[in-house]
Amino acid sequence: MHTISPHKEEIAKSIVACIHQQWQIDINEKELHLEITREEFVGDITLVVFPLVKILRKSPDYIGETIGTYLIENLDFLENFNLIKGFLNLKLKNSFWLNFLNEYIASTQFGRLSKKEERILVEFCSPNTNKPLHLGHIRNILIGDSISKILDFCGYDVKKVQIINDRGIAICKSMLAWKLYGENKTPDSVAMKGDHFVGYYYVLFENKFKEEYKEWQTTNVAQKLFTDKGRENQSKERFFLDFKNDYFNTYSTLGNQVKNMLLEWEEGKEDTRNLWDKMNQWVYQGFDKTYESLGVSFDKLYYESNTYLLGKKWILDGLEKQLFIQKDDGSVWVDLKDSGWDEKILLRNDGTSVYITQDIGTVFEREKDFSPTKMIYVVADEQNYHFEVLFKTLEKLQYAKSSQLYHLSYGMVELPSGRMKSREGTVVDADDLIAEVIEEASSSSMQKDSNFFSSIEEKHLLDQMVGLGALKYYILKVHPKKKMIFNPVESLDLQGNTGPYIQNAYVRIRSILRKSGNFTAVNTPTQISDQEVDLIKSMSYFQSVVLEAAQQLDPSLLSSFSYTLAKKFHKYYHDTAILATKEDELRNFRLYLIHNLSTVLEKSMNLLGIQMPEKM
Repeated sequence: MHTISPHKEEIAKSIVACIHQQWQIDINEKELHLEITREEFVGDITLVVFPLVKILRKSPDYIGETIGTYLIENLDFLENFNLIKGFLNLKLKNSFWLNFLNEYIASTQFGRLSKKEERILVEFCSPNTNKPLHLGHIRNILIGDSISKILDFCGYDVKKVQIINDRGIAICKSMLAWKLYGENKTPDSVAMKGDHFVGYYYVLFENKFKEEYKEWQTTNVAQKLFTDKGRENQSKERFFLDFKNDYFNTYSTLGNQVKNMLLEWEEGKEDTRNLWDKMNQWVYQGFDKTYESLGVSFDKLYYESNTYLLGKKWILDGLEKQLFIQKDDGSVWVDLKDSGWDEKILLRNDGTSVYITQDIGTVFEREKDFSPTKMIYVVADEQNYHFEVLFKTLEKLQYAKSSQLYHLSYGMVELPSGRMKSREGTVVDADDLIAEVIEEASSSSMQKDSNFFSSIEEKHLLDQMVGLGALKYYILKVHPKKKMIFNPVESLDLQGNTGPYIQNAYVRIRSILRKSGNFTAVNTPTQISDQEVDLIKSMSYFQSVVLEAAQQLDPSLLSSFSYTLAKKFHKYYHDTAILATKEDELRNFRLYLIHNLSTVLEKSMNLLGIQMPEKM
């Protein structure tokens, strides 16, 4: 995992110098294969010798011995080397690690990279306004927020945005259900969070539609359709299941009302627009509370109700420049056969937008607002094809930064029982899940003595940190591209590879430091244990892991790093006397060591959006 170490650059330069001196051959440092030494071998960094055999025309053993001897003679921080089957393992002196601890890890800026001129825009969440946020949104939000934090830590100017899908047939379903069955109720009048309130009417519409459809299936019209269109080997149940969308579009009274409402919205009918605005405001208020619970914010919000119009201009400009084609019915298409695909529609024959139209308009609007170097879209992998078409279409439009658009595709979240369905109300609601993990954390902390907490507020804050830490870590420890089964029981397990396990390591260190008082400035001890060297080495990889997480857009690398570091501390704590150490110099060093370890742990977990409590 760790592709960079604090000593790699200097070692690489010395190897290049050795090859030039010994064989009069110049190679680039990038041609060297340097990696962290595997745990089963003695050493800190390993040179893979085999790639040099072809260049130097010498045996692996001879090359390894020559380079190893040269490095020992010229780098005073190297202690020794060993050569095993073409792998040159280099061991650094303990003094190197102690100096690295003092000069780098102890710095408040350790791990953070210098500021860059590049601005990266990260789009995530982007919900619909017909329902509350759910578990799938939580994974999206946590990945997007963590990636934003990691990129910011790496020195990029990061802007967090989302596009609110606030128009369309699904939104009109909620609106119609409220209009028909809502009796002028409001979220306040029924004491319900705004997004939950609107989501209730979305599910209600689906239930009413099912009732209507079931009743219609008994009519003569429906029976005749089955006779005319059904097949001998197809049951009525199968036929009517497949016919559901046709029924909605052609026969349904509710479907007809919804479509008329959408037309009224597009025509700007005042009553419809007012209802749309009122219900959306309820949803936005609900979303904001969920974002606040998760500790997430955005720099700018875009709305589909605005951006779907913006894309039309760019499509028509492209048509005028003959970048697109217009069919006989007036619809506009992009020809992507040269990319291995077919033609894709950009504007319908009535001039209305399709989904990709708004995304094209949004890109140019964001270009105007932020002029980003790169745009990252955090969207589930079921939209892979959409983004491939979007990026190719923007390339056709000669958008200069089309190659800097990136779809961070992540796997869907499923329940042990299968996929979630919003229309049927079988989703894991985000707010319910957040409340559940906090309640579980609260139940665990109830075992503490009542004097453990100075106030109810302190206990509630701890419950939030531990509960949300468990949730965020459970989601982010999985590689984004992997699908995941969300198991509530596992996510609330406060032991093992979990957020609370890592938080507990931090809390234990903070408790030791409080008990120690203000330990004096550390003097380097004459001897430190292999375990202490290993802790310093493990901390030293932090910047490497952050950089790799930024390059791969993968927060799970930081989850793994945090867990490994916490596990090593717990073992060190079990094996080593810290406060009870009799020698002042060694006691101070051990306090200094774990103090820095807690700081690195906190930085790493903060990049996952996880706060570290002072006590548990």
